[in-house]
Amino acid sequence: MATMKNPLDLKGFIQIAILVEDIDKARHEWADILGVPVPEIIEQPKPAGSNPGLTYRGRETSYGLKLAVIQAPQGFIIELHQVTDDGDSTFKEFVQKHGYGVHHLGFQVGDRRDAVVRELEERGYPLRTVGIYPDGSWTIADTEDTLGVNLNIKPHM
Repeated sequence: MATMKNPLDLKGFIQIAILVEDIDKARHEWADILGVPVPEIIEQPKPAGSNPGLTYRGRETSYGLKLAVIQAPQGFIIELHQVTDDGDSTFKEFVQKHGYGVHHLGFQVGDRRDAVVRELEERGYPLRTVGIYPDGSWTIADTEDTLGVNLNIKPHM
């Protein structure tokens, strides 16, 4: 395969996302191991209706999630995720296929987001999830079979 015209820049590395079975236990253990304060749990309940800003495998979806964020001094974050319901999501798919573990690495690419995502799709990596919110977006490219992990492409943090 040819080198990407819009490669990911390691300076844009911003995130490691890990799926855990018990977020409360995981956040305390990570904090103890890293010697950092225990991160707060952020609950994102499943919306009552549809969520037009969120797709999974090309279809509108909604699901619940708990997360805890550890900010590393190097500028990246370790994000712990716990699936909280049976809504269709990239996270539920990953747990069913692999169990718990590293779901994705996140990269900030600025205004190259569309070009990077398009090029990943052209390389055979379909979009798993696209999330659009008022001040940004996140896009999970399905790269796990080749790279061992998915990629989260973000225009900014």
